[in-house]
Amino acid sequence: MSKKILVTGGAGFIGSHVTQRLMSRGDRVTILDDFNDFYDPARKRANVAAFDGNVEIIEADIRDRETIDSLFKRGSFDGVIHLAARAGVRPSLAEPVLYEEVNCIGTLHLLEAARHHGPAVFTFGSSSSVYGINSKVPFSEDDVVNQPISPYATTKRTGELLCFNYHHLYDLRVSCLRFFTVYGPAQRPEMAIHKFTDLLANGRSVPLFGNGQSRRDYTYVDDIVDGVVAALDLAPAFEIFNLGGAETTRLGDLVNWIAEELGVEPRIERLPDQPGDVPITYADISKATRMLAYAPKVQIRQGLRQFIDWYRHKGLSIAAQ
Repeated sequence: MSKKILVTGGAGFIGSHVTQRLMSRGDRVTILDDFNDFYDPARKRANVAAFDGNVEIIEADIRDRETIDSLFKRGSFDGVIHLAARAGVRPSLAEPVLYEEVNCIGTLHLLEAARHHGPAVFTFGSSSSVYGINSKVPFSEDDVVNQPISPYATTKRTGELLCFNYHHLYDLRVSCLRFFTVYGPAQRPEMAIHKFTDLLANGRSVPLFGNGQSRRDYTYVDDIVDGVVAALDLAPAFEIFNLGGAETTRLGDLVNWIAEELGVEPRIERLPDQPGDVPITYADISKATRMLAYAPKVQIRQGLRQFIDWYRHKGLSIAAQ
């Protein structure tokens, strides 16, 4: 049966892919997005233009409490997928107050509106960054996460705790989804795979922080969307799920593979470790597999090939901006 779903941040990278999937199965989608200038807003407007007017688009900031309350009051939504956020570890070091306001207060406004007007089903986009300097790998949802090492990570853990509050106090049905380094077509331009591709394609050197031995669990966006939609449909009382690729890739290998796909010789600029960066991310996805039938299908080499194909045909070069 068709559902009416609110997707916050629906014009962004993950949000636009989630919206497309919901539309393809017949759901009615409302996008809430402020089209801010964290990166070129034209990219987000291009994302929503592809929907051909088949979604309702509300241009507003989740920090605007009155607008949020009014939207929920009239919306009659069956579920919320909350992806709107200020993203990124490194930018959060420069603007911690902004990250707190958007990611914590904004999330609180949405939970308050859902409490008063519905819906009871709330799906929250969290982040693997909440694991911080966790020394145990792979990362499990049962691990203690009390050592976040960036303002961004702290705001995402705060969002999870707020979600639990509203489940416990007001019976909201909440899924918190810890995304592990999502990539794919329409990826944000400052993220590693997009940035490295752009630099290498334009004959520029790639800055590598540290010794290139850090490892990340890269997750193709279609696999992430599988998990998001499955969590929405399951609507558990309260659960946290890792959504990752369940394998790790060394940073140096990532650069070499991108260069190989582009047919170029990589040039590397070695730089010191960056504050806030963690040495490894690695998802234990056994819980998501068990409860959501989550099974990532796109391996990193295949995903890189698909991303670079998109970049060549539709990507907007950072250098061209």
